[in-house]
Amino acid sequence: MKKLLFLFFIFFCCKNIIAQNTAEVFIKNAMTEQLNAWNAGDIDRYMETYWHSDSLIFIGSKGPTYGWEKTKANYKKSYPDTATMGKLDFEIISTKLLSVMYYSVVGKWHLTRSVGNIGGSFTLIFKKIKKKWVIIQDHSS
Repeated sequence: MKKLLFLFFIFFCCKNIIAQNTAEVFIKNAMTEQLNAWNAGDIDRYMETYWHSDSLIFIGSKGPTYGWEKTKANYKKSYPDTATMGKLDFEIISTKLLSVMYYSVVGKWHLTRSVGNIGGSFTLIFKKIKKKWVIIQDHSS
């Protein structure tokens, strides 16, 4: 019986480690795709990592915005051209699997721009929806 419990424990631990590693790889790849899209001046492609839902929450300096369409419109209004968009870089400070469906990423972002550099911090909550990890909440300041 002890051997069976031990094997179950090992299986459970390995399963969680594999799930976390798989999620982390996908999420880091998605964030790299966002970085590439932003630096190419493509907000439409940048937004593909976000949840296409009215329930998406983006929290910025002006407070919360609800919905994918509204968030995309705000990005396009705030960053109307590549000079304003600049070149994005970010540093991931921590990643954490919250459950089999939720993942948290904390980091810093920086835009190098001819119109003046800006930067801040972010917390992203990813959710696995239809076998894809998407950002359901973004708090960037």
